Amino acid sequence: MDVPSAILNNDGSCAPEYRDLIDDQDVVRALELLVMNRVMDSRLLTLQRQGRLGFYMTSTGEEATTIGAAYCLNDDDPIFLTYREMGSLLWRGVPLEMIVNQLIGNGQDPGLGRQMPVHFCFRDYGIPSISSPVGTQLPHATGFGYAARLRNTGQVALAYLGEGTASEGDFHTALNFAGVYKTPSVFIIRNNGYAISTPESLQTAAKTLSSRAEGYGIPGLRIDGNDFLAVINAVGWAVERARAGEGPTLIEALTYRVGAHSSADDPSGYRADEEPEKWRAMDPLARLAAHGKWRGVWSDEQEARCKAKSETQLSELVTACEVWPPPALETLFEDVTAVPTPQLARQRARYYEYLRSQRKPAPQEVA
Repeated sequence: MDVPSAILNNDGSCAPEYRDLIDDQDVVRALELLVMNRVMDSRLLTLQRQGRLGFYMTSTGEEATTIGAAYCLNDDDPIFLTYREMGSLLWRGVPLEMIVNQLIGNGQDPGLGRQMPVHFCFRDYGIPSISSPVGTQLPHATGFGYAARLRNTGQVALAYLGEGTASEGDFHTALNFAGVYKTPSVFIIRNNGYAISTPESLQTAAKTLSSRAEGYGIPGLRIDGNDFLAVINAVGWAVERARAGEGPTLIEALTYRVGAHSSADDPSGYRADEEPEKWRAMDPLARLAAHGKWRGVWSDEQEARCKAKSETQLSELVTACEVWPPPALETLFEDVTAVPTPQLARQRARYYEYLRSQRKPAPQEVA
């Protein structure tokens, strides 16, 4: 198993045998989406601070892992996300309008505002619903992989997790089952150093998280998660062996969360101010941009134009999405059962009666 942990050199070059991992056109597309990812993080976090979004989580600094891994999949391979993989949504082609509507929770949100922001579910794009309790997506990815193997669909399930989740029971359950039954599942640990505020050193005694794979009888890789080529090389290898019936792989991608855990977090309470600065030398955007320049397909001027275009596009989109009203009240009682049960019908009637008692029109009374 000869999978290098890093491929890109400091000047953006790479060894000749790795240049064909990705073509020039896809390098440019990855850079454009990485820029958009950063524009979204900056703009949407500002909206949250303005009270226009209830919650947001940035992924700045981790985009090589989230975009790179999605690059290795087929369109029908499901991606079991946590809540910090915006790059995977962008590469998969989820329309920005659908993403923004979900964050706002308006009437155009496919989930009708029932999930908090960044807890996406886009079935048509192979994105199962995200859950706040960390680790629940891992048994799902194993189960999907097992079903795909039984049905011989050729699909591979990819699941993300943070290093803190690697200490959860769901992690053990999922990887043990996946190893025993050789499910076509790939598990990627985005090791950004912190489980919210708990550093990795305080939540595990393992020297590396990838070493845990040995206990499940599966391959374990540890890679530079900010090296785009190293990510697509390792994940591509894992996807290929999974599709060939050789079973799952655990990949530990070392990366860094530049911002706070979420819009409700203040990282100054648990990490030194200079820590993020140390990681800027390994910034995935700068490194992939250097590679694009080395190939002759990217420039500072292109990046500036891309950023300006992304900012305009997102600003116009937010303005358009904020016009939509919230989901209609009657949707509270929809999608619970195919046919409303008598109990649900009584609950709905009582709620409408309550609205009338407050001198508010019940939904069926609105013209």
